[in-house]
Amino acid sequence: MVAFDEMRPENAGLRRPYATYNEWLSAQDPARLTEKTRDAERVFRKTGITFAVYGQEEAAERLIPFDIVPRIISGSEWRRLTQGIEQRVQALNAFLDDIYHRQEILRAGRVPKRLIAENEAFLPEMIGVRPPAGVYTHIIGVDIVRTGENEFYVLEDNARTPSGVSYMLENRETMMQLFPELFQKVKVLPVENYPQLLRRSLSAVKPDGVSGPPTVAVLTPGLYNSAYFEHAFLADQMGVELVEGQDLRVVDGHVAMRTTEGYKRIDVLYRRVDDAFLDPLTFRPDSTLGVPGIMDVYRAGNITIANAPGTGIADDKAIYSYMPEIIEFYTGRKAILGNVPTWRCSEADSLKYVLEHLDELVVKEVHGSGGYGMLVGPAASKKEREAFAAKLKARPANYIAQPTLALSTCPILTEEGLAPRHVDLRPYVLVSDRIRIVPGGLTRVALKEGSLVVNSSQGGGTKDTWVLDD
Repeated sequence: MVAFDEMRPENAGLRRPYATYNEWLSAQDPARLTEKTRDAERVFRKTGITFAVYGQEEAAERLIPFDIVPRIISGSEWRRLTQGIEQRVQALNAFLDDIYHRQEILRAGRVPKRLIAENEAFLPEMIGVRPPAGVYTHIIGVDIVRTGENEFYVLEDNARTPSGVSYMLENRETMMQLFPELFQKVKVLPVENYPQLLRRSLSAVKPDGVSGPPTVAVLTPGLYNSAYFEHAFLADQMGVELVEGQDLRVVDGHVAMRTTEGYKRIDVLYRRVDDAFLDPLTFRPDSTLGVPGIMDVYRAGNITIANAPGTGIADDKAIYSYMPEIIEFYTGRKAILGNVPTWRCSEADSLKYVLEHLDELVVKEVHGSGGYGMLVGPAASKKEREAFAAKLKARPANYIAQPTLALSTCPILTEEGLAPRHVDLRPYVLVSDRIRIVPGGLTRVALKEGSLVVNSSQGGGTKDTWVLDD
């Protein structure tokens, strides 16, 4: 299976988006580029850009490896991607509104009722609740893979609490520090205004009763969360408070944060705490991360929570398999961006096929993320496949399977020079009074030769993503 290389496809020569960059690259001293890689690592270490690795006793905090060769996307390619992404997030919001209200898509038989009723991410507490401005998923990360010149697919949707945007921003800032002359040669669309767009987008969905600029805050589980750096970074960049559950309480029917001058009301809360921990009076009573009573304030329309509780069902990989039907049902059009073919292991025929072809498939948990709990069949040993087959038989509804795609490659800088590695792309979408998509996103790269797993928790790295102004 030959992968499409985005810089130099096999037998096709250099692709146009890389022309100016390649001209610059050809004139560089390899020793200088190696030194620049070290400089980048020093920048990241000094800034404190780390992520936590759960379940490991050694260095809990790690740097995400950064590759200095950018991934370059033409303006025309990006325009096509944004059309597909906009269509998708519109459908996702319509779907969430529907399943928590009239459930027309279920009555029409386009999505099985059991997929909703038996889904742990579906929150009965949200039935009949409509968020301010009718927006459920305010921040979405759409994971996109490429398999050819004009072949893009959505791998999964991240509609709960998508992470990684801080790495997108820091990657760009680092590249501009290291290679300022390069940005004078190549016209790259900016991403650095994302925090301002995020604040503007969150402010646009303030509760109806709020006059004037709303008070926005970021709710973090705390210092030991794997994405704490990002929570602090975004709060700082937006110029809003970073708060924990212990800083908040319900006062006179509103959520308020503790300040040196007493408690101050919050209108919009960008939460990075999972649903189950959001309100101990409604969900897990043992949670110390959330705010007792916040769901009552939310249902009364006195606070906006972004993303809305209950949006996690749109992350479900079994629901993902119905996205072509969901898009057509709510938009009246075929999906612009296709899904990766998916077998639902809850279905007997699909389970049988998956078990017989484990050595060819990628199998994922329906609620899994971060590359955990999955099997990459072609890279797994016979013993690993047999162990995973037992899991599948025990809980078939917990898994979906997909073919092993020949993900596109982009070059990374190695000690021997440029070498191709597989990549994916997570653009970040902001939804409020309009849809805003920052040009680019987070390119994740599998640093091990031949590996298809790009997640940082599994040894992957990141690249700066350039969308050309053409």
